[in-house]
Amino acid sequence: MAKFPKSRLLKCLALLLLLSLFCYIYVKSSANSIPKRFTSLPEDLYKPVSPLSYKYLLNQPNLCQRRIPFLVLMIPVRLQDRESRAAIRKTWGQENLVPNVDIVRVFFIGQPKENDPKHQEDLQKESKTHLDIVQMDFLDTYHNLTIKTMMMMNWLDTHCPTAQYAMKIDADIFLNVPYLVDYLQNQAYKQDYITGSVITDGTPRRNKYSKWYLSEELYPEDKFPPYLSGAGYVFSVDLASKIVQASRFVVPIPLEDVYIGLCLHFLDVQPVFARTFLPYRNLFEIRHLEYERCTFAKRIIVTGFTPSQLIHTWSDFQRDGFSC
Repeated sequence: MAKFPKSRLLKCLALLLLLSLFCYIYVKSSANSIPKRFTSLPEDLYKPVSPLSYKYLLNQPNLCQRRIPFLVLMIPVRLQDRESRAAIRKTWGQENLVPNVDIVRVFFIGQPKENDPKHQEDLQKESKTHLDIVQMDFLDTYHNLTIKTMMMMNWLDTHCPTAQYAMKIDADIFLNVPYLVDYLQNQAYKQDYITGSVITDGTPRRNKYSKWYLSEELYPEDKFPPYLSGAGYVFSVDLASKIVQASRFVVPIPLEDVYIGLCLHFLDVQPVFARTFLPYRNLFEIRHLEYERCTFAKRIIVTGFTPSQLIHTWSDFQRDGFSC
């Protein structure tokens, strides 16, 4: 057997040593060059969206036990939105809507500005009856929607991690559940997946009188990264824990849909626009459309429905099946 020359062996060892030294210097310099915005937030900034800041007043911790849901519908509502909850249970949120597809429905509620013991007692009864209400102890206001959304993500990660997909959807939405299920089943399941109506040209409003006002101090950039309309979006459940983790590094802002976009940007996750071509359709329609059965049959969501309108529309939508 031929012997390996000592001189060549020494050269190889020297090369390996040099390479190791280069790698060490590179890693060290890369660690020192991490932008400050990627460092963990101070506790006082993180506290508003930290799961440890809040407690459950009502919870459904066993909702996903001994089952693997295909889809979890997460619906943010207020305590007083009883009619909306009832309408959703009778329409797109009803159980066993799609045969052999396990879908979970959960309403998320904060605390109202005005404490009414009678309303709270009614909510507790409703929760015992339907087993679909999660209530937390933060104030339920528009500017606290970011808190509510992050607590929804935390609940999903903590109590329903076995699900495949989840959908954050507002209460005033028409949701075509069979179309959505078919749409998701026709795609290869992947992680870090989120889809809906993607907004790519969003900019912060600097007018202090605007509902969507955002100060330069809170958000100094002049453009938002791509984000999804908060009316409704669908994501693979693995993203819930990642978004919760990302929130430790992203300064909270009171625009919940933009904030989720900022967390996705931190994670380097690109939202996918749910649309078709020839003809072009935004499947997550964020405009209100006049009801026409075949138009709605080819959308996943359409916005702008009162509880009575939703029930009426759903009744007609189901009547003739899906023959369009």
